[in-house]
Amino acid sequence: MTPPVVSIVAKSGTGKTTLLEKLIAELKMRGYRVGAVKHDAHSFSIDHEGKDSWRLTQAGADTTLITSPAKVAMVKQNPVGQEPSLAETVNSYCGDLDIVLTEGFKRSRMPKIEVHRLERSATLMCRGEEHDPTLIAVASDQPRQLDVPVFHIDDAAGLCDLIVARFLS
Repeated sequence: MTPPVVSIVAKSGTGKTTLLEKLIAELKMRGYRVGAVKHDAHSFSIDHEGKDSWRLTQAGADTTLITSPAKVAMVKQNPVGQEPSLAETVNSYCGDLDIVLTEGFKRSRMPKIEVHRLERSATLMCRGEEHDPTLIAVASDQPRQLDVPVFHIDDAAGLCDLIVARFLS
């Protein structure tokens, strides 16, 4: 897939978003164009009820774009029960990027970095009851002996070195 995708996975409240913020900042500092995709298992809305774009979507528009000099936002209606795969989403919307980092998508076949905090769980999602072969690293607040590299949860530079070596070199 172009660009490469790395998924940041963890149990809720572990620090996925915080780590993603650090990884994005570090990759941007190194000159890369970075995309971020957040998976939401529930329905969400970026439109606000009563606004023109919301009204157009409510009227039946399958795709509504909102543009300004600073950014573009899109509301694209998926057919009922047909969420596009991560690969389809990345291929459709992220072709101009060097890498895409995702939050969630724990069941995808994309390479994963698991965030782990002992206070949240003693076991890992990807090395617990199931062995996920797509796990490439763990960011933890505790030292761990694993079959993949383990980084301190705050070592965004080290994780970026791994990402660059594996996917951007």
